[in-house]
Amino acid sequence: MAVSPVWRRVARHFSISAPRMAVRTHLSWPWRALIVLALAAVIGGMWWWGFDFGQLLGGFNKREIEQRLATLQADATTAQQEAASLRSRNTQLESEIAMMRGLQGTLARQLNDLQHENAAMKEEVAFLQTFFEGGSKPGLAVQRLAVDASNGEVARYSVLVVRGGNPKGDFEGRVVLDADVVPAAGAGEAGQGHTITVPPQETPGPGPLSLRFKYYQRLEGTFRIPPGHAVRAVTARAYEAGSDVPRAVRTLTMP
Repeated sequence: MAVSPVWRRVARHFSISAPRMAVRTHLSWPWRALIVLALAAVIGGMWWWGFDFGQLLGGFNKREIEQRLATLQADATTAQQEAASLRSRNTQLESEIAMMRGLQGTLARQLNDLQHENAAMKEEVAFLQTFFEGGSKPGLAVQRLAVDASNGEVARYSVLVVRGGNPKGDFEGRVVLDADVVPAAGAGEAGQGHTITVPPQETPGPGPLSLRFKYYQRLEGTFRIPPGHAVRAVTARAYEAGSDVPRAVRTLTMP
């Protein structure tokens, strides 16, 4: 069987007896590496550009978000600084308010003391006017007795003792106050009522209620009220030195 020339040519190229082929490149490996790097850079740039462009198309702008975040951080820092300044100012204002309240309380107490002193001086002026007009009666008298128990556990008293007529020498003696205290309303079982003596009987030597005057003498002071009690009445007794019989007595009933 005869074989055609075409078939023999094909069999020669693909059979074992086919001639060897040699493939030679025209580019060295550095150039090939450079080309690969360039292609990788182009592909990476296209990917990055496509990522940013996709974010823009999707409504997410990274640069805008970063700018907003930086703005918010700056605003937060400013707000923290303002808050610290406000807290410092608030502390200063609270200190000033506390000082003003303390000053207001002090002024109120001073005003109350001045009012009591003014009332006492008016009464003394009235007494002196009567005395120098010759209308005073001979003898010793407790002209005025006032007690302020509005301060809770401390009561303030004021006593004015006078001598009428035309005395020759000084009067020496003492005043004793007897304060009747009872349980205050709403105090519950605060105890039974009793009497507080001012000054206490065991007080040695001349006390705050000692008397030595020719025409008049005003005595002032305080005494403590037991907790849960209220003053019901106060009695002032004026004694001459060396005598246990009072020369003058005056009682004040508290409202």
